[in-house]
Amino acid sequence: MALNTCEHRKIAILRCVTPQLKYIAFLALSLFTFNVYAFEKQLNLQEAIQWTLKQNPELKIFDFKQTALTGQEQTASLNPAYELQVEAENFAGSGEFNAFDSAELTVALSSVIEMGDKRSARIGIVSKSRTLLTAEKEVSALNLMAQVTEKYVEVLAAQQRVILAENALSLAQETLEIVSQRNRAGATPEAEVKRSKAVIAQANLTLQSEQKRLEYLKLSLSAYWGETSVSFSRVTGDLFQFGNDSDFSSLFAKLEKNPAIQVYASEQRLKEAELQLAKTESTANIKWSVGVRRSQEANDTALVAGFSLPLFAEKRNSGAIASALAERDQVAIEKEATKLRFRNHLLRAYSNRKQAILTANSLKQSVIPMLEDALEDTQDAYQKGRYGYLDYVSARQELLNARRTLIDAASAALIYGAEIEKLTNEALSL
Repeated sequence: MALNTCEHRKIAILRCVTPQLKYIAFLALSLFTFNVYAFEKQLNLQEAIQWTLKQNPELKIFDFKQTALTGQEQTASLNPAYELQVEAENFAGSGEFNAFDSAELTVALSSVIEMGDKRSARIGIVSKSRTLLTAEKEVSALNLMAQVTEKYVEVLAAQQRVILAENALSLAQETLEIVSQRNRAGATPEAEVKRSKAVIAQANLTLQSEQKRLEYLKLSLSAYWGETSVSFSRVTGDLFQFGNDSDFSSLFAKLEKNPAIQVYASEQRLKEAELQLAKTESTANIKWSVGVRRSQEANDTALVAGFSLPLFAEKRNSGAIASALAERDQVAIEKEATKLRFRNHLLRAYSNRKQAILTANSLKQSVIPMLEDALEDTQDAYQKGRYGYLDYVSARQELLNARRTLIDAASAALIYGAEIEKLTNEALSL
């Protein structure tokens, strides 16, 4: 097995110390190696998504909603309740009714016979609500995955910007050395040395700013799985690997797989169940009662029974049916409107991604190599006195700007790719 850098360093130092100090040195270097490995904990996109789906509070809410639906299902499954009715008549009045000698006492049991299969309709609504809730959870999970991916790309780009800022500082320091050499030779005024030092100060500020921004973005990423501190040192991934796109018509055909579209199918089934429940209300329930009546005056007991049936229930319920029909039909229109809106979003993401990839590839393959050669030639010419200080600085700044634009274009391509994946619910091929 090959030794890593830290292990080579440990062996080299141990060879240089006396035997009495080897044990202490070994412990110190082991602790150093452990700290390096602990600090260099890396995070990949799959881990970030897994932690988010497992720990994000936004998804845990759905567990409570499912529990609430379980309670609603238990209630919907109940048959109509029984009622115990006790009624006393002809007592505590005047004359012959001033006592309980003429009282009549009725004890009756009553309930309702549900007509039109209302119980099944209620259970159907809860069942369809559960299906809709599952679809909504998938939408929330997909949105979270897209947000995490976007934030992850931002962290990945921020890491590249820190590297770019370090390169800019290195170039500025190299420029100061060259300008100082020419100044000592009397070929460059002192003002150019001061300007070079000012550029180094600005490069230091830019580096600090990029480092702070990177820490903020890492903390923002960690917040998706509920952490209040950053537990990783860097994220892994290739900012300049874009994958392959299908043609737009193929991507558009995949919009049907989007859970946000599937939600409408679940919602439409729920509205159908609500419509069915509204129709069952057109069939009136039968209220019944049966009991015993005791007459104190006659010293007799008799059974009593009765029922009641509301009239014109279908006519009175026509408004509820019309409302349920309208809500069902509205879902179909909303689905088409959402598909049209998603198509526009997909077209924007597809076009912008194509442009971003074109820009990044052009910068990487032709523009930046030419600017690197131009900077090298300009630096050589400046050292020989053929170019001025502004020519040298401009060449350096043009290269840095191109590299910064490359990072921006690459991160934009990946973010638009994540949006396409969210819209189509399918990963782009590599």
